[in-house]
Amino acid sequence: MAFKPKDAGRTGPIERRRPHRTLDNVKKKRKKWRWIVVATMALLGLFVWATNAAVLASAGGRIFADVEKLPTEPVGLVLGTAPYFKGSKNPFFERRMDAAATLYKAHKVAKLLVSGDNYVKTYDEPSAMRDALVARGVPAADIVLDYAGFRTLDSVVRAHKIFGVDRCAIVTDDFHLPRALYIAQSAGIDAVGFQTVPLPRSVGTMVYVREIGSRSLVWLDLHVLNRQPRFLGPRVAL
Repeated sequence: MAFKPKDAGRTGPIERRRPHRTLDNVKKKRKKWRWIVVATMALLGLFVWATNAAVLASAGGRIFADVEKLPTEPVGLVLGTAPYFKGSKNPFFERRMDAAATLYKAHKVAKLLVSGDNYVKTYDEPSAMRDALVARGVPAADIVLDYAGFRTLDSVVRAHKIFGVDRCAIVTDDFHLPRALYIAQSAGIDAVGFQTVPLPRSVGTMVYVREIGSRSLVWLDLHVLNRQPRFLGPRVAL
């Protein structure tokens, strides 16, 4: 039997079927996804704003730039950062060490707990901090090193859980202090902050921008993820 085409015998014009996805449908879907993206970005922006506001508000009245106005505390917690950046001295590191030495020499603290990263033998923030402080006239006997301060959260929580710190003055940059104090409050430490002399915003612009995101992330760490330090261990007496 001969093959007979499906449309054979029709006398009128053949009507072409419309594609499943018409141009109108494509436009509607694009518009829908555009609104989803806009709504997501708006919610993300609101979250960043709200979490930053919470962190900043918690530090109200607890940050000091004048060492004479700072309350006397049993220990100063000095937060670490890289001693060098692109082969030159890191100004953020230098100013943290200056502030810590000022705090000690003003007899506002009896001990300095320096906490930083020592993830490999060739990178040792705590030892560099100790050496910088000794060079500034702080006795090595009054400096305690924490080699597992990989992040701000690790440094602050370990100060409480490992070194038994219940009250302290935290030493770091002005923009960094609200986050550190927020963690301290959550960890059960009654802390105040002694800020470094601020650098111009043109120095390390991305550091300031990154801090905005870090405040939101620490809110998630504390209230959603319940994140803990990478390493804990036995108690160490200061």
